[in-house]
Amino acid sequence: MEQIPLQRVVKLALKKHHIYEVSKLTSLLRAMLASMFIGFGVIVAFKSGGAFYNEHSPLAYPMAALTFGSAIILISYGGGDLFTGNTFYFTLAALRKKLAWRTVTRMWLLCYVGNVLGAFAFALLIWSTGLFRDASVNGFLLSVVDKKLHADTFELFFRAILCNWLVCLAFFIPMSLRGDGPKLFTMMLFVFCFFISGYEHSVANMCTFAIGLVVGEPGQVTLGGIIHNLIPVTLGNMVGGAILMGFMYHTVNKPFEEEGNHP
Repeated sequence: MEQIPLQRVVKLALKKHHIYEVSKLTSLLRAMLASMFIGFGVIVAFKSGGAFYNEHSPLAYPMAALTFGSAIILISYGGGDLFTGNTFYFTLAALRKKLAWRTVTRMWLLCYVGNVLGAFAFALLIWSTGLFRDASVNGFLLSVVDKKLHADTFELFFRAILCNWLVCLAFFIPMSLRGDGPKLFTMMLFVFCFFISGYEHSVANMCTFAIGLVVGEPGQVTLGGIIHNLIPVTLGNMVGGAILMGFMYHTVNKPFEEEGNHP
């Protein structure tokens, strides 16, 4: 019998938990891998959008949003664990009594740490290439970094809620689709929506800040500014994934599943 998408989410969460129980190092490395894939998306987005940014073209953001979708393809087909997606997966599994909340919290923490380490490891690789040191290349990225570092805390929190709601949907909706073509299109469309809307994704921000830190001028990207952004964005992402996805989908579908009918 074919599993419905919510059952697949729980099964995926349990698979991640099994990996965590067998080897926490493996879980950490998977998290690092995911943020490195996000890093590839950040680079291609700001590299392609930068050409339009330098010409003061309104196409800078649309082009960056379009090409950033490469990141979600890498994660979906290349593997890895994102903290943002796991807020949805693990919450649903915990609400359905498949995982203990204490275990969920530990897995979230390990995944977040892995995402941070992966972001900075990727940034060092980019710095070593020398491709982003010139102002004509990194100008677009650094201008976006500056806006993120100085944005209002309240606004960052709500932008992050909307962001992870969309990003989790980008992974969840394709579970109902058949064929790689429709799945890829849907994923990239949802990611385009979050990027072009200006929402905030904690792991994407980690990668962007880490790259900005190594290619920008000294003092241009500060630890205080990074913390100012990542705390409300991380909390907002958790609300979007855990409440608007995990709790909401569990609540609205539970009556139908108890009756044995699926809407």
